[in-house]
Amino acid sequence: KKNGTLWKDRKGLSYIDPGASEYWDYIVTIARAAERAGFDELNFDYIRFPSDGNMVDIAFPISGGRNKVEILSEFFAYLNQKLSDLSTPTSADVFGMVTTNTDDLNIGQILEEIAPHFDYIAPMVYPSHYPPKFNGYKNPAAHPYEIVLYSMSRAVERLAAPTSTPTKLRPWLQDFNLGATYDADKVRAQIKAVNDAGLTSWMIWDSSNQYTRGAYQQE
Repeated sequence: KKNGTLWKDRKGLSYIDPGASEYWDYIVTIARAAERAGFDELNFDYIRFPSDGNMVDIAFPISGGRNKVEILSEFFAYLNQKLSDLSTPTSADVFGMVTTNTDDLNIGQILEEIAPHFDYIAPMVYPSHYPPKFNGYKNPAAHPYEIVLYSMSRAVERLAAPTSTPTKLRPWLQDFNLGATYDADKVRAQIKAVNDAGLTSWMIWDSSNQYTRGAYQQE
């Protein structure tokens, strides 16, 4: 905090200042240990500045007032360099609205700045996590196909530039009840939206690991 004590978000989590490069090697060490243990992908989550908590009271003693996007880009480039000898692919989890927002959402994440440093980009396009009235929908959670199609289509357009490729996109989809009841139809609607956006890869999330079996059965 600005008073020198440890800042925590609403979940009670604390953050390392993303600009604290002395901790970057610790993350590299964990990644390499995971690869040696046999994991077939190195997925990086919470690679951002914090967003939920008393942001007025937060202080970044190392990053200071530096540009958040630049700081994260330096970290991503460092990860890429230090893990370049591994054959294991790397992926980055990003906020869903990173696909549609061109600013950094005040967390340092901009799609085009992240894509060069990872093999896959995983936007968390959970419809329940979009704000009311997003793209004209009073309750985005009730419109899984439309939200995912819009978000991923925009991401495809943005990464179709010569400096990147849309094939890096592999979103996280929702299989949990929040904002609406997510039955097999709503889960399948998201998968269809990914396909209709021109992509073939996706991942499904439910924090309890209880998935809707009927959504994935072959018809």
